[in-house]
Formats: sequence, C-alpha cells, structure tokens
Amino acid sequence: MNIIAHRSSFARQLLPSQAVTIVRYTDDTAPMALQCRSILSVSSSTISRALASTSVNAQNASAKIDAEERKRKIRDGPSLEDFIAAANAESSSEEQTTYEGKLKLEKGDRRLRLPPWLKRDIPLGDAQYLKMKSQLRGLKLATVCEEARCPNIGECWGGGPDSPSTATIMLMGDTCTRGCRFCSVKTSRAPAPLDPDEPVNTAKAIAAWGVEYIVLTSVDRDDLPDGGSEHFAKTVGELKRHCPHVLVECLVPDFRGNVEQIHRLALSGMDVYAHNIETVRRLTPSVRDPRAKYDQSLEALREAKRVNPSLVTKSSIMLGLGETDDEVRGAMEDLRAADVDAVTLGQYMQPTKRHLLVKEFVTPEKFAQWEAVGKQLGFLYTASGPLVRSSYKAGEFFLRNVLTDRRQKRAAAAGGDVAEAAL
Repeated sequence: MNIIAHRSSFARQLLPSQAVTIVRYTDDTAPMALQCRSILSVSSSTISRALASTSVNAQNASAKIDAEERKRKIRDGPSLEDFIAAANAESSSEEQTTYEGKLKLEKGDRRLRLPPWLKRDIPLGDAQYLKMKSQLRGLKLATVCEEARCPNIGECWGGGPDSPSTATIMLMGDTCTRGCRFCSVKTSRAPAPLDPDEPVNTAKAIAAWGVEYIVLTSVDRDDLPDGGSEHFAKTVGELKRHCPHVLVECLVPDFRGNVEQIHRLALSGMDVYAHNIETVRRLTPSVRDPRAKYDQSLEALREAKRVNPSLVTKSSIMLGLGETDDEVRGAMEDLRAADVDAVTLGQYMQPTKRHLLVKEFVTPEKFAQWEAVGKQLGFLYTASGPLVRSSYKAGEFFLRNVLTDRRQKRAAAAGGDVAEAAL
C-alpha cells in the first residue's frame, strides 16, 4: 500500500487560518490507511506566502495587460479628426436655425462657444480627399490649407463634378518673419534660407498634378533684401513655362510697399494678384504685425493694377475681431477705390489660445448682407460667408471662368486682327 500525501491546488486556495490534511490512497485498503496515514498539515504562514505571491503575480499580469490595452487604444483608437467628425454629426440643421447661444464676447467672458454653422465634417473617408492628401505628400508640396488649419480643406481637397480639387501652395518655407496675432504660421527672425530649386521643382510638381487653377502664397521674408519677390516671380515663370494653360493666383506679401518688388510680381505672368488687408483700418495695429500697415496694403493692390491692368486684383477681410458695420463698409469702399476686383469676407477663428480672441460670431444672414453690399459697390466677385477664406474654392471656380472668358476674347480679337491684316 502506497500512501501519498501532497499539496493540492485546493490547499493553495484555502484561507490562511485553515489547516488541511490531505490523504491519497493507492489501493483499496482505506481502513488500514487510517492507522498509517501520512498527514500533511499546511500552516497558515505557508498558505499566506503562497497567496501573497499569487496575488502579486496576478496584479503584475493585470497591470501589463492594462498597459498593453492602453497602447493599443492609442495606436488604433479614434483620432482627433474622428472626434471632430463625430461631434459635427450630432449638429442638426434644426440646431443651426434655432441657435440661441451667445454670439458676442462680453466683459468677463473667457471665450465664445462655437455656433453650429461653423462646424464642418472632416471627410475622413472621402476618396478624393485622401487621394489629394497622398498626392501632395508625394509631390512634397507644402500647403497653407494645413499650415493655417483652414476649415474648408475638405471642400477644396474633396473636389466635385463642377469644380476639381485644388490647394494653396506655400512657397519660401513654412516660417514667417512677421507675427500677426491672428495667424498660426510659425515665426522667426531668421528663417531657413530659400531653396534655389524650389521654383523649378514646384512647377514640375504642379504640372504633374494636372490642375487648371492653382493658388501660390508665401510667408513674409523681411530677412531678404527683396522680400523674396524674385524667388516668387521665378516660380510663377517656371510654372507658366511648364504648363501655360494653368491659371495662377498669387497671394503675396506687401513687400513693405516697395514698388519695384510689387511690379516684379505683377509682371511675372500671374493671372490674379491677391493681397489681404485682413481687417478694418482701426484694428490693423492690434491685429497685424507692426510692419503691415492698412494704407500700405491698399497701395500695393493699387500699384499692381496700375502696372498691369489685365490683372484681377483681390483682397480679404476677417470679421469677428470687434469691427463695426460702418468700418467694414468703409474697408470695402477703400478696396474699390484701389481698383480691387474681388473681395472675400469670412469669420475670424482663433487658431490657438495664444492668438486673439473671437469678439463676435457673425451670422450667415449678416454675411449675406455683406455680399449684397459687395455687389452694390461694383466688385467683380464677392464671396461672403462664415467659412469663406481668401483662397476659397468657389471663388477660384468663378475667377477661372472669368479669366478663361477673357483669354478667349483676346484670342478671338487677335485672330480677327490677323485676318484683317491678311486682307
């Protein structure tokens, strides 16, 4: 008869105060085993140590699993864009028409809540948007759409049946020498040197892209003797050489009012000369960099049109910074007096906590009124809406049609002159 006493898993599960005797019989002589049994007494301290060790191991294993799970959720979970898209999906059209929230900043308010008409879905699953994003990465083109966090990125990159995808390409680096209090672009007194190959590479990339209308812009480069005007003009020239059919809009700096530099850009071959006054006269010193002056901007636009009358000139005004209606109308009248053809008006959006607060959210109805004022003042085109920006796709579509029509008329006139000369 073999009698084997052992510590079982059952014993390890007992409470520390309990003792246990475990007997295992190897034959059928159980009664005899009572006389020669082997007793295994499990002490309280032994069980306590076993339970403590098991508990620590279990806790460590659980903590490891939790840590891995957190990593997985961060890696695979929803992004910021997902949260924004989900939040926007909850905003109904009824909410937009019945919004009763505060629209004007009052004393003591930290900031205003975003009204529903300023919320936009990010087209995470839109095939054209994703294709556009991939193309821009592949061509190594920097866009102001991303740098300035434009809310219309989905509309412009997503395209449509009547309006192909477009983007605003940023030249001369991603760091500006000025520090306007509304702008989220990086600033530095000494940005990186210009890339001498950028004009040719940008032209080749855009030509490969195959667009019909392109917007070029740049940071201010006050660190350069010519403000970067030659570099910018060279890029336009290369672009027109590689794809002469492309219509080019240039959103340019003020070059501190230097007439020679303004002329260089205006005569570079571009089709639309754009420069933004940004805000009304009174607010300019507190909104823009001290080197950017209201009258200086107006004069730059006037001078560009004077030296090249065939240009379409364009400017933009942000609303919601504390301006009055009279001041907005006055700014629009100043632009028309400078012979500006097109104007856009949009809502100022605070990019970060370090930038100017939004003083007022202007309603869509009010923006519609400003569009009507633009028509009354005789602008060729007025785009006015909460999410309208200076380089706005709907405006590009309209201006493309205007410029194409002008080209056709010039070609027809030239053809008529040739035919008349042949006679």
